[in-house]
Amino acid sequence: MAAIIDRPEPAVAKPAVAKPQPQHECWRERSGRLLARIPSAWVRNSMAIVLAGGRGTRLAQLTDWRAKPAVSFGGSYRIIDFALSNCVNSGLRRVGVCTQYKAQSLIGHLHRAWSFLDGRFDEFVELLPAQQRLEAVWYRGTADAVYQNVDLLLRHGPQYVAVLAGDHVYKMDYQMLLAEHVECGADATIACIEMPLAEASSFGVVEVDGEGWIRRFEEKPARPRPMPGRPDLALASMGIYVFDAETLYTALARDAAASGSEHDFGRDVIPALLAAGCRLRAHNFRCSCVNMARGLPYWRDVGTIDAFWEANLELTHVTPDLNLYDREWPIWTYQEQLPPAKFVFDDDHRRGIAPDSLVASGCIVSGTAVRRSLLSTNVKVDDAAVIEDSVLLPNVQVGEGAVLRRAVVDKYCRIPPGLMVGVDAEADRRRFHVTGRGVTLITPEMLGQHLHVHL
Repeated sequence: MAAIIDRPEPAVAKPAVAKPQPQHECWRERSGRLLARIPSAWVRNSMAIVLAGGRGTRLAQLTDWRAKPAVSFGGSYRIIDFALSNCVNSGLRRVGVCTQYKAQSLIGHLHRAWSFLDGRFDEFVELLPAQQRLEAVWYRGTADAVYQNVDLLLRHGPQYVAVLAGDHVYKMDYQMLLAEHVECGADATIACIEMPLAEASSFGVVEVDGEGWIRRFEEKPARPRPMPGRPDLALASMGIYVFDAETLYTALARDAAASGSEHDFGRDVIPALLAAGCRLRAHNFRCSCVNMARGLPYWRDVGTIDAFWEANLELTHVTPDLNLYDREWPIWTYQEQLPPAKFVFDDDHRRGIAPDSLVASGCIVSGTAVRRSLLSTNVKVDDAAVIEDSVLLPNVQVGEGAVLRRAVVDKYCRIPPGLMVGVDAEADRRRFHVTGRGVTLITPEMLGQHLHVHL
């Protein structure tokens, strides 16, 4: 049953705080740079916990051997790099990452890519694997993952705690989120995005009053309520929160002791805070988005194969919605030492080209055309192959004469010469995973290439 809570008026009003600046004043542009008007002390007194332990079952076999935040994206990145880059770029450099499900790929990436922060200045990205530290249970939910690591928070003593989802693709200045939280005197603040009503049932839906205070919260409702005056839109939670530290500690302790709780922020903690009369603020993502696309804030939940395929192929457009070329807000990652991409042969019937495509380092396109596709690092494509509207993850090899149309190819696949995918849908379904939109997922196991030893 969905959690539906109406917030009662608190019996005792919180002391008055300074009125926040209007949201349209969040940014000022100066010489091409976006500058946030935020006291740096707010960030120095904060710590972030990134939730990265989820399997991501809607990504089907793509997450059979890795957690969703560890999945490759955009040719050179992992999904978690976006949340962590937002932290670093925002000046939020005390970060814990909660891991659980098949975490080795994620742990290896974090070790290689995110060990550059300097602990001498109290900067770090620290791994927080599920360890049964409090009792003989693993992380039982998003709230429980933070609760089991409260001692880490107490040791560092932040005044504010940001809890972030590690499995979405977006660019956000968390300083702006912190600014609104502090200036408004909120107990907790939820980052929200305007979403088509038809899609909102997969998210927490927020209702606010005229001043931005949350009056109602419903987790994954079957029939989401629209925004006032906008019958086609709902205000959805992004799974991004800022808490006063003491409010968070108290809420987590109560949730841990509550019988029947699922120990989830959206289902349990946020409704309980509303019921207790706490001051919960809705932060509009428009105010802190660093990547606007055609007047809308860019945010992608790449939690299905179709959404993952589409978000990757958007990067091949002439002007993609996600700007990976922005040097003012870079996406940090581990860049493997590979040579530049190479395209070989220039004969009439044997030409290596890749129009309207994104091709990462280490790739070789030999005597064939790659069209409207994304090739991640170290992909090799042999002669006479056809690759169209497809996403190839790192270290894929495509054999001579193979055809890939509307496909997602997992890491380390060896596509046999002459294999046809995206030509006969029924044949594809018998062997691979085909989505409702006709996108085919191919993994090594589906090809009989068992990369993992089963004991």
